[in-house]
Amino acid sequence: MMRRRGVTLLEMLIVVSLIGLLAGISYPSVSAGVDSLRLRAAADGIAGYWNAALNRAERRQQIVELEVAPAEGRIRLRSSEPGELRSLELPEGVRIRRVLPETPLEPDQPRRFVLYPGGALPRVAIELENRRGARRIVRVDPITGVPRIESGEGE
Repeated sequence: MMRRRGVTLLEMLIVVSLIGLLAGISYPSVSAGVDSLRLRAAADGIAGYWNAALNRAERRQQIVELEVAPAEGRIRLRSSEPGELRSLELPEGVRIRRVLPETPLEPDQPRRFVLYPGGALPRVAIELENRRGARRIVRVDPITGVPRIESGEGE
């Protein structure tokens, strides 16, 4: 009598069920991790944009305009140099929640901040939010000119 080796259909069903169960349990935590990484990357990108604008104004002695468009999820950097326009798009799932200080009129309209060589820095902050409600605030310190990233969970 010959015995066949292999996996029965029942054994295969149990293994596939266990793999599906593990995937179902681990998916929310992996998804939350990806959302957190996107939020952190967006905050780092905005801080880098502020640094680029401040460096261009001070080191190249150029007037720089930084435009924040919350409705479009975009930040633009323009300088007085002809043809100089850069744009930063936020990652999917991250949005600009608000730009501080808030204006009472038309909060979703693009806000423009102008940086002058040797001029005072604007007191501004950009609050970001991901799909899960986690927040980060990119705030420019008006004394040092260094952008800081803060956790916005407490607000």
